[in-house]
Amino acid sequence: MLNFIKHFSHLVRVHWLTFGFILGFITDLILLNRIDDLVDNLILLFYVLLATTAMLFLYMGVAERGPQFASLWMKKYSPLLMQYAFGGLLSGMLIFYGRSGDWLASAPFLLLILGVILGNEFVGKRSDRLVYNLALYFIGLFSYIVLVIPVISGMMGDWIFIGSGLIALMIVTFVVRLLHKIVPNFMEANVKRVITTIGFIYIGFNTLYFTSVIPPIPLSLTELEIVQRSVKLESGGYRVESEVQPWFRKLPFMKPVLHPKYNSVSCFARVFAPTRLSTDIYHRWEYKDEEGHWHEHFRFGYEISGANKGGYGGYTVNENFFDGVWRCSVETERGQVLGRYSVVIDTAGELKSTDKNEVQIR
Repeated sequence: MLNFIKHFSHLVRVHWLTFGFILGFITDLILLNRIDDLVDNLILLFYVLLATTAMLFLYMGVAERGPQFASLWMKKYSPLLMQYAFGGLLSGMLIFYGRSGDWLASAPFLLLILGVILGNEFVGKRSDRLVYNLALYFIGLFSYIVLVIPVISGMMGDWIFIGSGLIALMIVTFVVRLLHKIVPNFMEANVKRVITTIGFIYIGFNTLYFTSVIPPIPLSLTELEIVQRSVKLESGGYRVESEVQPWFRKLPFMKPVLHPKYNSVSCFARVFAPTRLSTDIYHRWEYKDEEGHWHEHFRFGYEISGANKGGYGGYTVNENFFDGVWRCSVETERGQVLGRYSVVIDTAGELKSTDKNEVQIR
């Protein structure tokens, strides 16, 4: 046991910045819940303010701007506080962005965030660390601003994203100018690298957004299924009849099989949106041909509102289906995917009896 403690203490000393990152992750997993919750927003704002303050204090300590004891304290503890803030901010982005979109469709964006976190272990040179810290800061700041502006404004779309990006760019420019006043020679020696890095990140975020790779934050899909029938009730809920699947059909990479009872099948979805936000979402029905290519069957949209705390329910009906693999994608107007559900439709098989179908009020 003593050897384990000594070994663990050695790991913490060697990789203390990474442990700061991990501590931020753990904090988020415990505390973060809903993007429109006041506490969650205050936590994310705290990370932004802590990262900004710690980074400025670090280089004030490096430049010995203040009493010697204060400079030593800032050089020793500011990196840990800054890494904790980066870890908390970026893990918060992973949590909320991961909930917002289809993991496969959003994988390049999520891998980008994971990549910059892992890169923390391999940056040692002080000038490289400065550029890397600013890169982490801008990625976290950009992700946060793009997330919080739609929550505050109740709007989302291209112009909201562009405006949010410009706000993030102005904030990081202000921080860079403050750093230039604190360590002018150091910043001037790295000014081209700083401008190139920030510019690359800014262009990269916009490219990911306009190619629909960035998830449709702050929306999140809470339920999606292709079912036998969906009916809206006067109470506001939905009567959903779905076919009970055998256990092996629920395994990863296995598709459920639907034996239609009626002349139509339905795609039922429930989407969570922040309280003030209203927008349109779309169901895209597609089928797979014999060569494995997807073809659009139809696309239909309807408005959702964040007034429903459990998520806004809705469904579309497919009356012209045939045997084969089908999927229903829930997406925004510009094609950002919240989630997909695939199913094998089998009209030749035995129709399921009532006791093998489940009726729920959702």
